[in-house]
Amino acid sequence: MDEPISSTESLSIGSKLAVVIHDIAFGGEGVARIEDFVIFIPFVALGEEVEVEIVEKKKRFARAKLIRVIAPSTDRVTPECRYFGECGGCQYQHIDYEAQLRIKWKQVADLFTRIGRESQAVIEPVAPCPRPYGYRNRIMIRSQWDKFKQGLNIGFIRADNRLVVDVEECKIAEPGLQQEILRVRNHPPPKGGIKITIRVPPDDWELPPDSFFQNNFHLLPALVDTVRQAVLRSGIRFLIDAYCGVGFFSVELADLVERFAGVELDLRAIQAARKNAKRRNRSNGEYLAGRTEDLLPNLLSGFPSRQTAVILDPPRKGCDAEIIKVLREVRPTQLIYVSCHPATLARDIALLCAGGVFRLDRVKPLDMFPQTQHVECVADLRLSEELGDLN
Repeated sequence: MDEPISSTESLSIGSKLAVVIHDIAFGGEGVARIEDFVIFIPFVALGEEVEVEIVEKKKRFARAKLIRVIAPSTDRVTPECRYFGECGGCQYQHIDYEAQLRIKWKQVADLFTRIGRESQAVIEPVAPCPRPYGYRNRIMIRSQWDKFKQGLNIGFIRADNRLVVDVEECKIAEPGLQQEILRVRNHPPPKGGIKITIRVPPDDWELPPDSFFQNNFHLLPALVDTVRQAVLRSGIRFLIDAYCGVGFFSVELADLVERFAGVELDLRAIQAARKNAKRRNRSNGEYLAGRTEDLLPNLLSGFPSRQTAVILDPPRKGCDAEIIKVLREVRPTQLIYVSCHPATLARDIALLCAGGVFRLDRVKPLDMFPQTQHVECVADLRLSEELGDLN
């Protein structure tokens, strides 16, 4: 190894040095420090001493690749997947599962403390997945022409660039999808640049090919129960399911309320939601096709705000500013925000709670994505008591 680095001025691309990992950042990279200068390194564990090589340097931080582990953490385990570290789908296979849950809790708590100025006390323990491998029911396989081997690579985006790594299996995918991966490989697409989505359809749910459904069936009951308990705690009588997709939450919770409505831009998903509701004899609600931003104001005006909860399950980018504005103006008594991106969740909750309009009651993280950087969260927000008295 090169001589020890004594200052950040001597750091440059290609520099090799030994560092100690002090934290795991949101996104999965380990954090090391030289004074106030931060170095991000993937595939490390908390407390490890590692040798790294700088691959990118900025004014305040650098990125490095792991060369070797000098002193391993007791949390380090052998990854189950032979492609781990090359494929970009997983970030934590080298870390014991219980330690993964601790990492994700701290990441969620840190985000809410830093972005939302919330106490860590509102963050509940992470619900573990009963199947840390073989859980994912939907995957996207990509094809890319490899000019060196003069053939297609069929697999997933690499961890270190946007190229495709050729794979024959995926350890986090449902066992039933392994044969589908081989089928795609045996009947490859005609050229590179083609994406192929394969999935295990949910039992007894109408689901159009491109519509969203949770990717983990095994923790789905816990997710439903978390949202259900939030509704029961508030005692609301009416429910609006924004970004409702195929009606999953509203169908599951319809028995708790007098009336509900679902809103979704995807017309085929709305048609499926109506069929799902009919199949389960949920006749106390309706599903409307359109932009949530456009339909939510009128919907909210048709429900008594003091007895209404709104479920928000937006895309990863979070809620549109128009929706935040409408919710702060109409002020339903409860918001239940479901998100797979804690950073945008913390940002939106900070906006909703600004000026004391809403308050955050609790956040429940659920590990819907073991071995990866992602974590699902359910946030329960309530209208401030003073404002509720005015409704």
